[in-house]
Amino acid sequence: MPLQTRAGARNPSGSELMLPPPFTAVRLRELGDAFAHAMAIAPEQGAGTLVYVGRFDLAEFAVVVEPDEPLAKARRVFYAGMVALADALSSYAQPDTAITFGWPDSVSVNQGLVGGARLGWPPGTGENDVPEWLVFGAMIRTVSMTEAEPGLNPLVTALEEEGFTDGLSNHVVESFARHFMVAIDSWQESGFGAVANNYLARLPVEKGLRRDIDVNGDLLLRRMGKADIERVALLPRLTEAAWRDPVTKGPRA
Repeated sequence: MPLQTRAGARNPSGSELMLPPPFTAVRLRELGDAFAHAMAIAPEQGAGTLVYVGRFDLAEFAVVVEPDEPLAKARRVFYAGMVALADALSSYAQPDTAITFGWPDSVSVNQGLVGGARLGWPPGTGENDVPEWLVFGAMIRTVSMTEAEPGLNPLVTALEEEGFTDGLSNHVVESFARHFMVAIDSWQESGFGAVANNYLARLPVEKGLRRDIDVNGDLLLRRMGKADIERVALLPRLTEAAWRDPVTKGPRA
């Protein structure tokens, strides 16, 4: 089984989120950092802990999982999280809205960047060690806070500019939790290939190129007419999120 969740974990009464078992919600104030906080409390709180930030312009959250595989394989949960994130957005999107990935961690809506995801694990964990926990964190721009006119920069956008309903931040987090469980169940029942195929389907189409995900999460590229397989390592790409502005600590604008 790729992942485990703590039995009996549930959404506490009075939480602003409606989460399915086995998730437990932890709410931070507007200036909180969901990813950092989840990393800090993961050893004590354990699997199913979902930390989110209460703000209207971003859907920002992070979830703790407890894998039963070595770190090199367990990192593939990142793809399950990305699939769940895209499916969560799709459930609130207008018809024909294109929700795509920039490998491995960026999320775009109608070709405009809205955010992305990160993955964390305990420092010092070896590639062949089973990590005590992993943290999948994500941040999606729901409302643009810049003074620029909508559509002025086609490379970035916000959900409200793409026809999504208002007050979406909490809805995205709730929907993610449900779709994340679906992705994990699919992994357990049908193997990781089911998750990989869903993820790869959201990458930009390139004629004559076939993509696969290796057992350690690396991206494998097979080009028509060439025998060699190109490998793009996942681990270096997770060390610094391409979608994240290091100054604002939010999605790039």
